[in-house]
Amino acid sequence: MRRESRTGPSDRARFEHILRAGAAIASFVRDRRRDDLETDDMLRRALVNAVQEIGEAATRITDEGRSRAASLPWGQIVAMRHVLVHVYWGVDNDQLWNTATIEVPAMIPLIQSAIAAWESR
Repeated sequence: MRRESRTGPSDRARFEHILRAGAAIASFVRDRRRDDLETDDMLRRALVNAVQEIGEAATRITDEGRSRAASLPWGQIVAMRHVLVHVYWGVDNDQLWNTATIEVPAMIPLIQSAIAAWESR
């Protein structure tokens, strides 16, 4: 593991945080259905937490870091984090499921490519 600076994790470390949270999300939804969010509070809370973690990391990635995965909707990722943190009582389960099963899996290859590019420099 890389040593972090005094100011906190580097952009690369934050990309790695996003990747780990994305992997967790994939494991949480494996063999699950959208309806499970209505009955399984642990699943719902786990997804909220992991998506929130992605948003928190995204909030702190610099513009230079974001340029390494410029096609990601950084503003939307951060906005989702704000909803989960500040409007937690109004989280839309359909949106949460869509994020967990469509949007996060689509962004993982972009995050992996950005990390690989760091390693090749």
